[in-house]
Amino acid sequence: MNPNDHVRVLIVDDEAQYLQRCTAAVLADPSLRLTGAVTSGAAAIALLDHCPPDVMLIDPGLPDMLGIEVIRHAVRHCSHTHILVVAASADAGHVPACVDAGATGYLLKDVPAPRICVSIHELHDGGASIGPGMARHVLECFRQTPAAAAPVAPVNGAVRNGSPVLLSQRESDILRLVAKGMAFAEVGALLSISPHTVVTHVKKIYRKLAVHSRGEAVFEASQMGLL
Repeated sequence: MNPNDHVRVLIVDDEAQYLQRCTAAVLADPSLRLTGAVTSGAAAIALLDHCPPDVMLIDPGLPDMLGIEVIRHAVRHCSHTHILVVAASADAGHVPACVDAGATGYLLKDVPAPRICVSIHELHDGGASIGPGMARHVLECFRQTPAAAAPVAPVNGAVRNGSPVLLSQRESDILRLVAKGMAFAEVGALLSISPHTVVTHVKKIYRKLAVHSRGEAVFEASQMGLL
């Protein structure tokens, strides 16, 4: 394989056992290339600036700074880097902050090593990856985080050209997940509905927002305070 075809991976975690397990998983996959395995936020930022990876795996809790600070640095300075958060537990309160900062994947540390590599490839291919142990918690975080309300807008709605735009709770959930870059199949798996049902809801969202594409929907929803 051409070295340029490898997916470059940076691992940031101060837990020695997990760092070793994750490193071994990456090294065992011939299509991945490890660019670094570090235990601090400062070392991660230095590597991001020197050799930006395609995918960064990061623990939200680091000894010298919050993982979200490293995520924000990656988003600002390494726009092509995808970010996979690896957490020790599913009930940590950092989920919404990490997702809002730019993380596109979430795994628990107890997932099998092959699942780590699968998630890396999913992110690199433009998708989002949420492990089964995190799916319900991530969805609950989205539901508990209200969309910013536009002036005189009803709940789950906004005003467009003087007329209210109302989204159902399900449509709001789907819109937020789609805005994070998830494919329709991934949204369906997370919400326990079929991809066909997701498409049906998306078409309703497009109609309500008077748009014709995912990008237009995300833009209009952001402008109207629905995201």
